[in-house]
Amino acid sequence: MTKAEKIAAFDPNSPGDPNSNLYGLPFTCDEAETVVIPVPWDVTVSYSDGTAAGPEAIFDASFQVDLIDPLVREAWKGGIAMTEMPNDLAQQAAELREQAKTYIDALIAGEPIDTDPKLVQILATINTASEQLNTHVQTTCGHWLDKGKCVALLGGDHSTPYGLMQALAERHESYAILQIDAHADLRDAFEGFTFSHASIMFNALGISQVSKLVQVGIRDFCLAEAELIENSNGRIKTFFDRDLKQASYTGETWAQQCQRIVAELPQKVYVSFDIDGLDPKLCPNTGTPVAGGFEFEQAVYLLEQVVASGKTIIALDLNEVAPDPNGSEWDANVGARLLFRMCNLMARSQGKI
Repeated sequence: MTKAEKIAAFDPNSPGDPNSNLYGLPFTCDEAETVVIPVPWDVTVSYSDGTAAGPEAIFDASFQVDLIDPLVREAWKGGIAMTEMPNDLAQQAAELREQAKTYIDALIAGEPIDTDPKLVQILATINTASEQLNTHVQTTCGHWLDKGKCVALLGGDHSTPYGLMQALAERHESYAILQIDAHADLRDAFEGFTFSHASIMFNALGISQVSKLVQVGIRDFCLAEAELIENSNGRIKTFFDRDLKQASYTGETWAQQCQRIVAELPQKVYVSFDIDGLDPKLCPNTGTPVAGGFEFEQAVYLLEQVVASGKTIIALDLNEVAPDPNGSEWDANVGARLLFRMCNLMARSQGKI
């Protein structure tokens, strides 16, 4: 059956078929305009783990998402599909996570890390595995980018999209990162992990093609990160959560604030969305929740304004969604709905829908 025949036969008003792909859509990755790449990995998380289960939880919750999009009513016809869940990667992450816990517990206890052969080996093993993960992600994402697909990476923790950023650097001379997040993620090898979830933007700035980092909603950061922002000569522009809220108290609207944010971006934009950029009530089980943050539609509105400005979202990631250990689908439900809206906006910005 061709894609056109699948569209003609598909009923978008029916319950999602659990035997179908993401959102109950009937398309393969080769047929879909947008390909979602799951990366179930949370080895270096420093507070609570569980985000490695995020991609599968979001996939399961996606069947509850109605398919009408507020901006493009029949956006589903473009197609969104997820690649096969890499269970071997998830198993490796689970094993390495247990080693990371041993290392982090020793670090917190003040044990002499550098002189303990076991701990030194754990650190080296995890750093090597993380580098191998980056290569895997870079190759996988590059494959789908070269097929002309809109690519969305679904973590896992926030370390997971580094390989996608590298793949984009191979294909674009210059692009900016729009980061929606509670944390600055500008730490240099946090806790000794070269590719820590808390170091993703520090590492991203090591990619010469990343011309600018625009951070929005930041409300948890250390002195070294603040100094890096201040000394970046404008390469990093941070819209702190406190500053945005205080400006709103004196009359600046969110629409006006979004104009200021969008004005900082060049034509090509990579969106990196950490779910903890939202108010914690929308993601209570994320690894490092922080009071404050955005409402769902508030965050989506910002992305809508990026697209409305004529800029192109060249790829995106959504990460740090962790399912409720007690069985509630709330976190995954929010993540699935956010991913749907983001994918449609990306496809629209690229002229695919």
